[in-house]
Amino acid sequence: MSGKTALLLIDVQEAMFSYPDLKLHDEEGVMERIVSLLNKARLAGTPVVYIQHTEDEEYTKGLATWQISSRITPLEGDLIIEKPTWDAFHRTALHEELQRREITGLVIAGMQSEFCLDTTTRRAYSLGYTSVLVKDAHSTFDNANLTGGDIVKHHNSVLGGRFAALLAESEVLF
Repeated sequence: MSGKTALLLIDVQEAMFSYPDLKLHDEEGVMERIVSLLNKARLAGTPVVYIQHTEDEEYTKGLATWQISSRITPLEGDLIIEKPTWDAFHRTALHEELQRREITGLVIAGMQSEFCLDTTTRRAYSLGYTSVLVKDAHSTFDNANLTGGDIVKHHNSVLGGRFAALLAESEVLF
């Protein structure tokens, strides 16, 4: 990727891991890869941007379920953007903050593949960012029609090569 790059972690919040009867597809593996991406970004001095969904119920500001996962706790200097919709750019300061920091590239990981990750990846493309979708570092839950694994595969095939380059976590270099 050319230009300055940031790691964009979308909605990796405690709520995603708090449902007693629901587990994210490959939950532990995905979290291990997100932690690895975060460690690689920090070692390289790459900016880290956390996107934090904020709305009623599990994502009410201040609730334990609203908090960013304790496995990837932000550090001082990391950018945290609260968002009220699926699109991390809509009604937030994300685009302005990235421009202010001269960031032109994004490495994207997080939750949920078919909602916030998909919408934000497409919007990043529309705004001119060069993005990498980390194909094994995003996840979602099973739904009535598809397994979480099938949803992840589908979004990798739809987004990868069109709206973002598609790389495995092991292939991502900062």
